[in-house]
Amino acid sequence: MQELVLFFSAFLAATILPFSSEAAFLIAIKNDMPTLNAMIAASSGNILAIIFNYYLGYFLYEKTKTKLFKSAMGKRAFLWGHKYGYTALLLSWLPLIGDPLTIVAGLVRLKFVWFVIIAGSLRVIRYYLLMVFTGSHF
Repeated sequence: MQELVLFFSAFLAATILPFSSEAAFLIAIKNDMPTLNAMIAASSGNILAIIFNYYLGYFLYEKTKTKLFKSAMGKRAFLWGHKYGYTALLLSWLPLIGDPLTIVAGLVRLKFVWFVIIAGSLRVIRYYLLMVFTGSHF
Protein backbone atom coordinates (compact mmCIF):
# COMPACT_ATOMS: atom_id res chain seq x y z
CA MET A 1 0.00 0.00 0.00
CA GLN A 2 2.83 2.38 0.89
CA GLU A 3 4.42 1.71 -2.50
CA LEU A 4 1.18 2.61 -4.29
CA VAL A 5 0.88 5.89 -2.40
CA LEU A 6 4.49 6.74 -3.25
CA PHE A 7 3.93 5.76 -6.90
CA PHE A 8 0.93 8.09 -7.24
CA SER A 9 2.59 10.96 -5.40
CA ALA A 10 5.62 10.65 -7.69
CA PHE A 11 3.30 10.52 -10.71
CA LEU A 12 1.43 13.66 -9.62
CA ALA A 13 4.67 15.43 -8.75
CA ALA A 14 5.95 14.94 -12.31
CA THR A 15 2.89 16.65 -13.76
CA ILE A 16 2.37 20.39 -13.44
CA LEU A 17 0.55 19.83 -10.14
CA PRO A 18 2.38 21.14 -7.06
CA PHE A 19 3.41 17.91 -5.32
CA SER A 20 6.77 16.90 -3.88
CA SER A 21 7.81 13.37 -4.68
CA GLU A 22 11.10 13.91 -2.88
CA ALA A 23 9.29 14.52 0.42
CA ALA A 24 7.09 11.47 -0.13
CA PHE A 25 10.17 9.40 -0.99
CA LEU A 26 12.01 10.47 2.16
CA ILE A 27 8.94 9.90 4.35
CA ALA A 28 8.50 6.41 2.88
CA ILE A 29 12.12 5.54 3.66
CA LYS A 30 11.83 7.02 7.15
CA ASN A 31 8.72 4.87 7.70
CA ASP A 32 10.82 1.76 6.99
CA MET A 33 9.79 1.11 3.41
CA PRO A 34 12.55 -0.96 1.82
CA THR A 35 14.72 1.47 -0.14
CA LEU A 36 14.65 -0.58 -3.32
CA ASN A 37 10.82 -0.63 -3.22
CA ALA A 38 10.79 3.13 -2.68
CA MET A 39 13.19 3.66 -5.59
CA ILE A 40 11.09 1.50 -7.91
CA ALA A 41 7.76 3.04 -6.87
CA ALA A 42 8.94 6.66 -7.07
CA SER A 43 10.94 6.21 -10.28
CA SER A 44 8.13 4.31 -12.01
CA GLY A 45 5.52 6.91 -11.08
CA ASN A 46 7.77 9.76 -12.17
CA ILE A 47 8.74 8.13 -15.47
CA LEU A 48 5.14 7.26 -16.36
CA ALA A 49 4.15 10.86 -15.65
CA ILE A 50 6.85 12.33 -17.91
CA ILE A 51 5.68 9.94 -20.63
CA PHE A 52 2.15 11.28 -20.07
CA ASN A 53 3.56 14.84 -20.29
CA TYR A 54 5.42 14.01 -23.49
CA TYR A 55 2.26 12.72 -25.17
CA LEU A 56 0.30 15.70 -23.89
CA GLY A 57 2.80 17.92 -25.68
CA TYR A 58 2.74 15.64 -28.72
CA PHE A 59 -1.03 16.00 -29.05
CA LEU A 60 -0.90 19.74 -28.27
CA TYR A 61 1.30 20.12 -31.33
CA GLU A 62 -1.52 18.85 -33.52
CA LYS A 63 -3.91 21.40 -31.99
CA THR A 64 -1.50 24.34 -32.12
CA LYS A 65 0.73 23.80 -35.16
CA THR A 66 -1.12 26.23 -37.42
CA LYS A 67 -0.95 28.98 -34.79
CA LEU A 68 2.62 28.06 -33.90
CA PHE A 69 3.92 28.39 -37.43
CA LYS A 70 1.95 31.55 -38.32
CA SER A 71 4.37 33.75 -36.42
CA ALA A 72 8.11 34.08 -36.90
CA MET A 73 8.61 33.82 -33.14
CA GLY A 74 6.58 30.58 -33.05
CA LYS A 75 8.69 29.07 -35.83
CA ARG A 76 11.90 30.15 -34.09
CA ALA A 77 10.73 28.74 -30.76
CA PHE A 78 9.86 25.40 -32.36
CA LEU A 79 13.19 25.19 -34.18
CA TRP A 80 15.08 26.22 -31.02
CA GLY A 81 13.25 23.56 -29.01
CA HIS A 82 13.97 20.93 -31.60
CA LYS A 83 17.63 21.91 -31.90
CA TYR A 84 18.41 22.23 -28.16
CA GLY A 85 15.68 19.99 -26.77
CA TYR A 86 17.89 17.08 -25.77
CA THR A 87 20.29 19.42 -23.99
CA ALA A 88 17.38 21.14 -22.26
CA LEU A 89 16.18 17.73 -21.05
CA LEU A 90 19.25 17.63 -18.81
CA LEU A 91 17.32 20.14 -16.68
CA SER A 92 14.13 18.09 -16.68
CA TRP A 93 14.74 16.71 -13.20
CA LEU A 94 14.62 20.20 -11.65
CA PRO A 95 11.55 21.44 -9.78
CA LEU A 96 9.31 24.00 -11.53
CA ILE A 97 10.99 23.98 -14.95
CA GLY A 98 11.55 20.25 -15.42
CA ASP A 99 7.98 19.12 -15.87
CA PRO A 100 7.08 21.76 -18.49
CA LEU A 101 10.24 20.74 -20.37
CA THR A 102 8.84 17.23 -20.70
CA ILE A 103 5.70 18.66 -22.29
CA VAL A 104 7.79 20.79 -24.65
CA ALA A 105 9.78 17.67 -25.62
CA GLY A 106 6.59 16.16 -26.98
CA LEU A 107 5.50 19.43 -28.56
CA VAL A 108 8.73 19.74 -30.55
CA ARG A 109 8.62 16.02 -31.35
CA LEU A 110 11.90 14.90 -29.81
CA LYS A 111 12.54 11.21 -30.41
CA PHE A 112 10.59 9.32 -27.76
CA VAL A 113 13.27 6.72 -27.02
CA TRP A 114 15.92 9.37 -26.37
CA PHE A 115 13.46 11.39 -24.32
CA VAL A 116 12.78 8.42 -22.03
CA ILE A 117 16.45 7.52 -21.76
CA ILE A 118 17.54 11.07 -20.86
CA ALA A 119 14.65 12.31 -18.73
CA GLY A 120 13.85 8.92 -17.21
CA SER A 121 17.40 8.16 -16.12
CA LEU A 122 17.67 11.57 -14.51
CA ARG A 123 14.56 10.82 -12.46
CA VAL A 124 16.08 7.56 -11.21
CA ILE A 125 19.39 9.27 -10.45
CA ARG A 126 17.59 11.97 -8.43
CA TYR A 127 16.00 9.36 -6.13
CA TYR A 128 19.26 7.46 -5.89
CA LEU A 129 21.10 10.62 -4.80
CA LEU A 130 18.38 11.37 -2.25
CA MET A 131 18.85 7.87 -0.90
CA VAL A 132 22.62 8.29 -0.70
CA PHE A 133 22.46 11.74 0.92
CA THR A 134 20.10 10.45 3.62
CA GLY A 135 22.44 7.58 4.44
CA SER A 136 20.02 4.90 3.21
CA HIS A 137 21.15 1.90 1.21
CA PHE A 138 19.69 -1.08 -0.64
